Amino acid sequence: MATPADFARLSNWALMLNPDLAINRRHSSRHVPMQVLSLGLCRTGTLSMQAALALLDYPNPYHYSSIFANVQDADMWNAALRAKYFNRGREFGRREWDQLLGHCGAVTDVPAVCFWQELVEAYPEAKVVLVVRDEDKWFESCCKLLDGALDPFGLYVLRFTDPFWFGRIITCASLYIEGLFGSTNPVVAKANARAAYRKHNAEIRATVPKERLLEYRLGSGWEPLCAFLGKEVPGVPFPNLNDSETLRLSFVYAVAKTIRHSLMNLAVVVGAGAVVGGLVWRYL
Repeated sequence: MATPADFARLSNWALMLNPDLAINRRHSSRHVPMQVLSLGLCRTGTLSMQAALALLDYPNPYHYSSIFANVQDADMWNAALRAKYFNRGREFGRREWDQLLGHCGAVTDVPAVCFWQELVEAYPEAKVVLVVRDEDKWFESCCKLLDGALDPFGLYVLRFTDPFWFGRIITCASLYIEGLFGSTNPVVAKANARAAYRKHNAEIRATVPKERLLEYRLGSGWEPLCAFLGKEVPGVPFPNLNDSETLRLSFVYAVAKTIRHSLMNLAVVVGAGAVVGGLVWRYL
């Protein structure tokens, strides 16, 4: 189980150290209202925003790291991403979003922000926050994310040696990266990143009614967010999570867990092969 020290070191990524919840969201439905859609792209302080929304008492704000608590979520996200970007399967409607996110009062980060328009339409009562930051700083941080998520060892080796955990999670990453940035080749994805960032923000500004939208600059603290959401300012500093070092550590821990899974899978395969081989030898 993850300890407070693990969460201090890894922030919400420490969920990967807990036993999987093993929940099939296809059997779920909405039981809390969706109130906030925080739609800034990845690396715009999305984990800090998740923590802030939790401190403001929104139930279970959803972030990419939430998949690490319940890996079956990746199956639904992957289906939604394939339908949206690759015309494979049926696109999600309110019913599917309620299944996947019915326990959540807010969302932030990918893959949810890939579906910003769908979620804005599905939850017209939800307020929308667009977190922005200096583009050069965002690009530098995004490049580090792309280098980690698109590392060939993970994408082409561990994805297949641990298909039931890491394979599902990294598939989700590769699908949203290709959808947003046009490629899983890191050179191409980086070349497209700035244009994707500008397009994402411009489309939200042009689509969401101004009275429903807060454009929040990263580092602005509690006041503008709480004023927009109608919440009292908490008596604690605004969270500042998931810096580059935390992101690096999350990749290290995920790879270590994946290698353990891979070795266990290999042991099962070798053991089964030995049993089958022994039976064949005995009865030939």
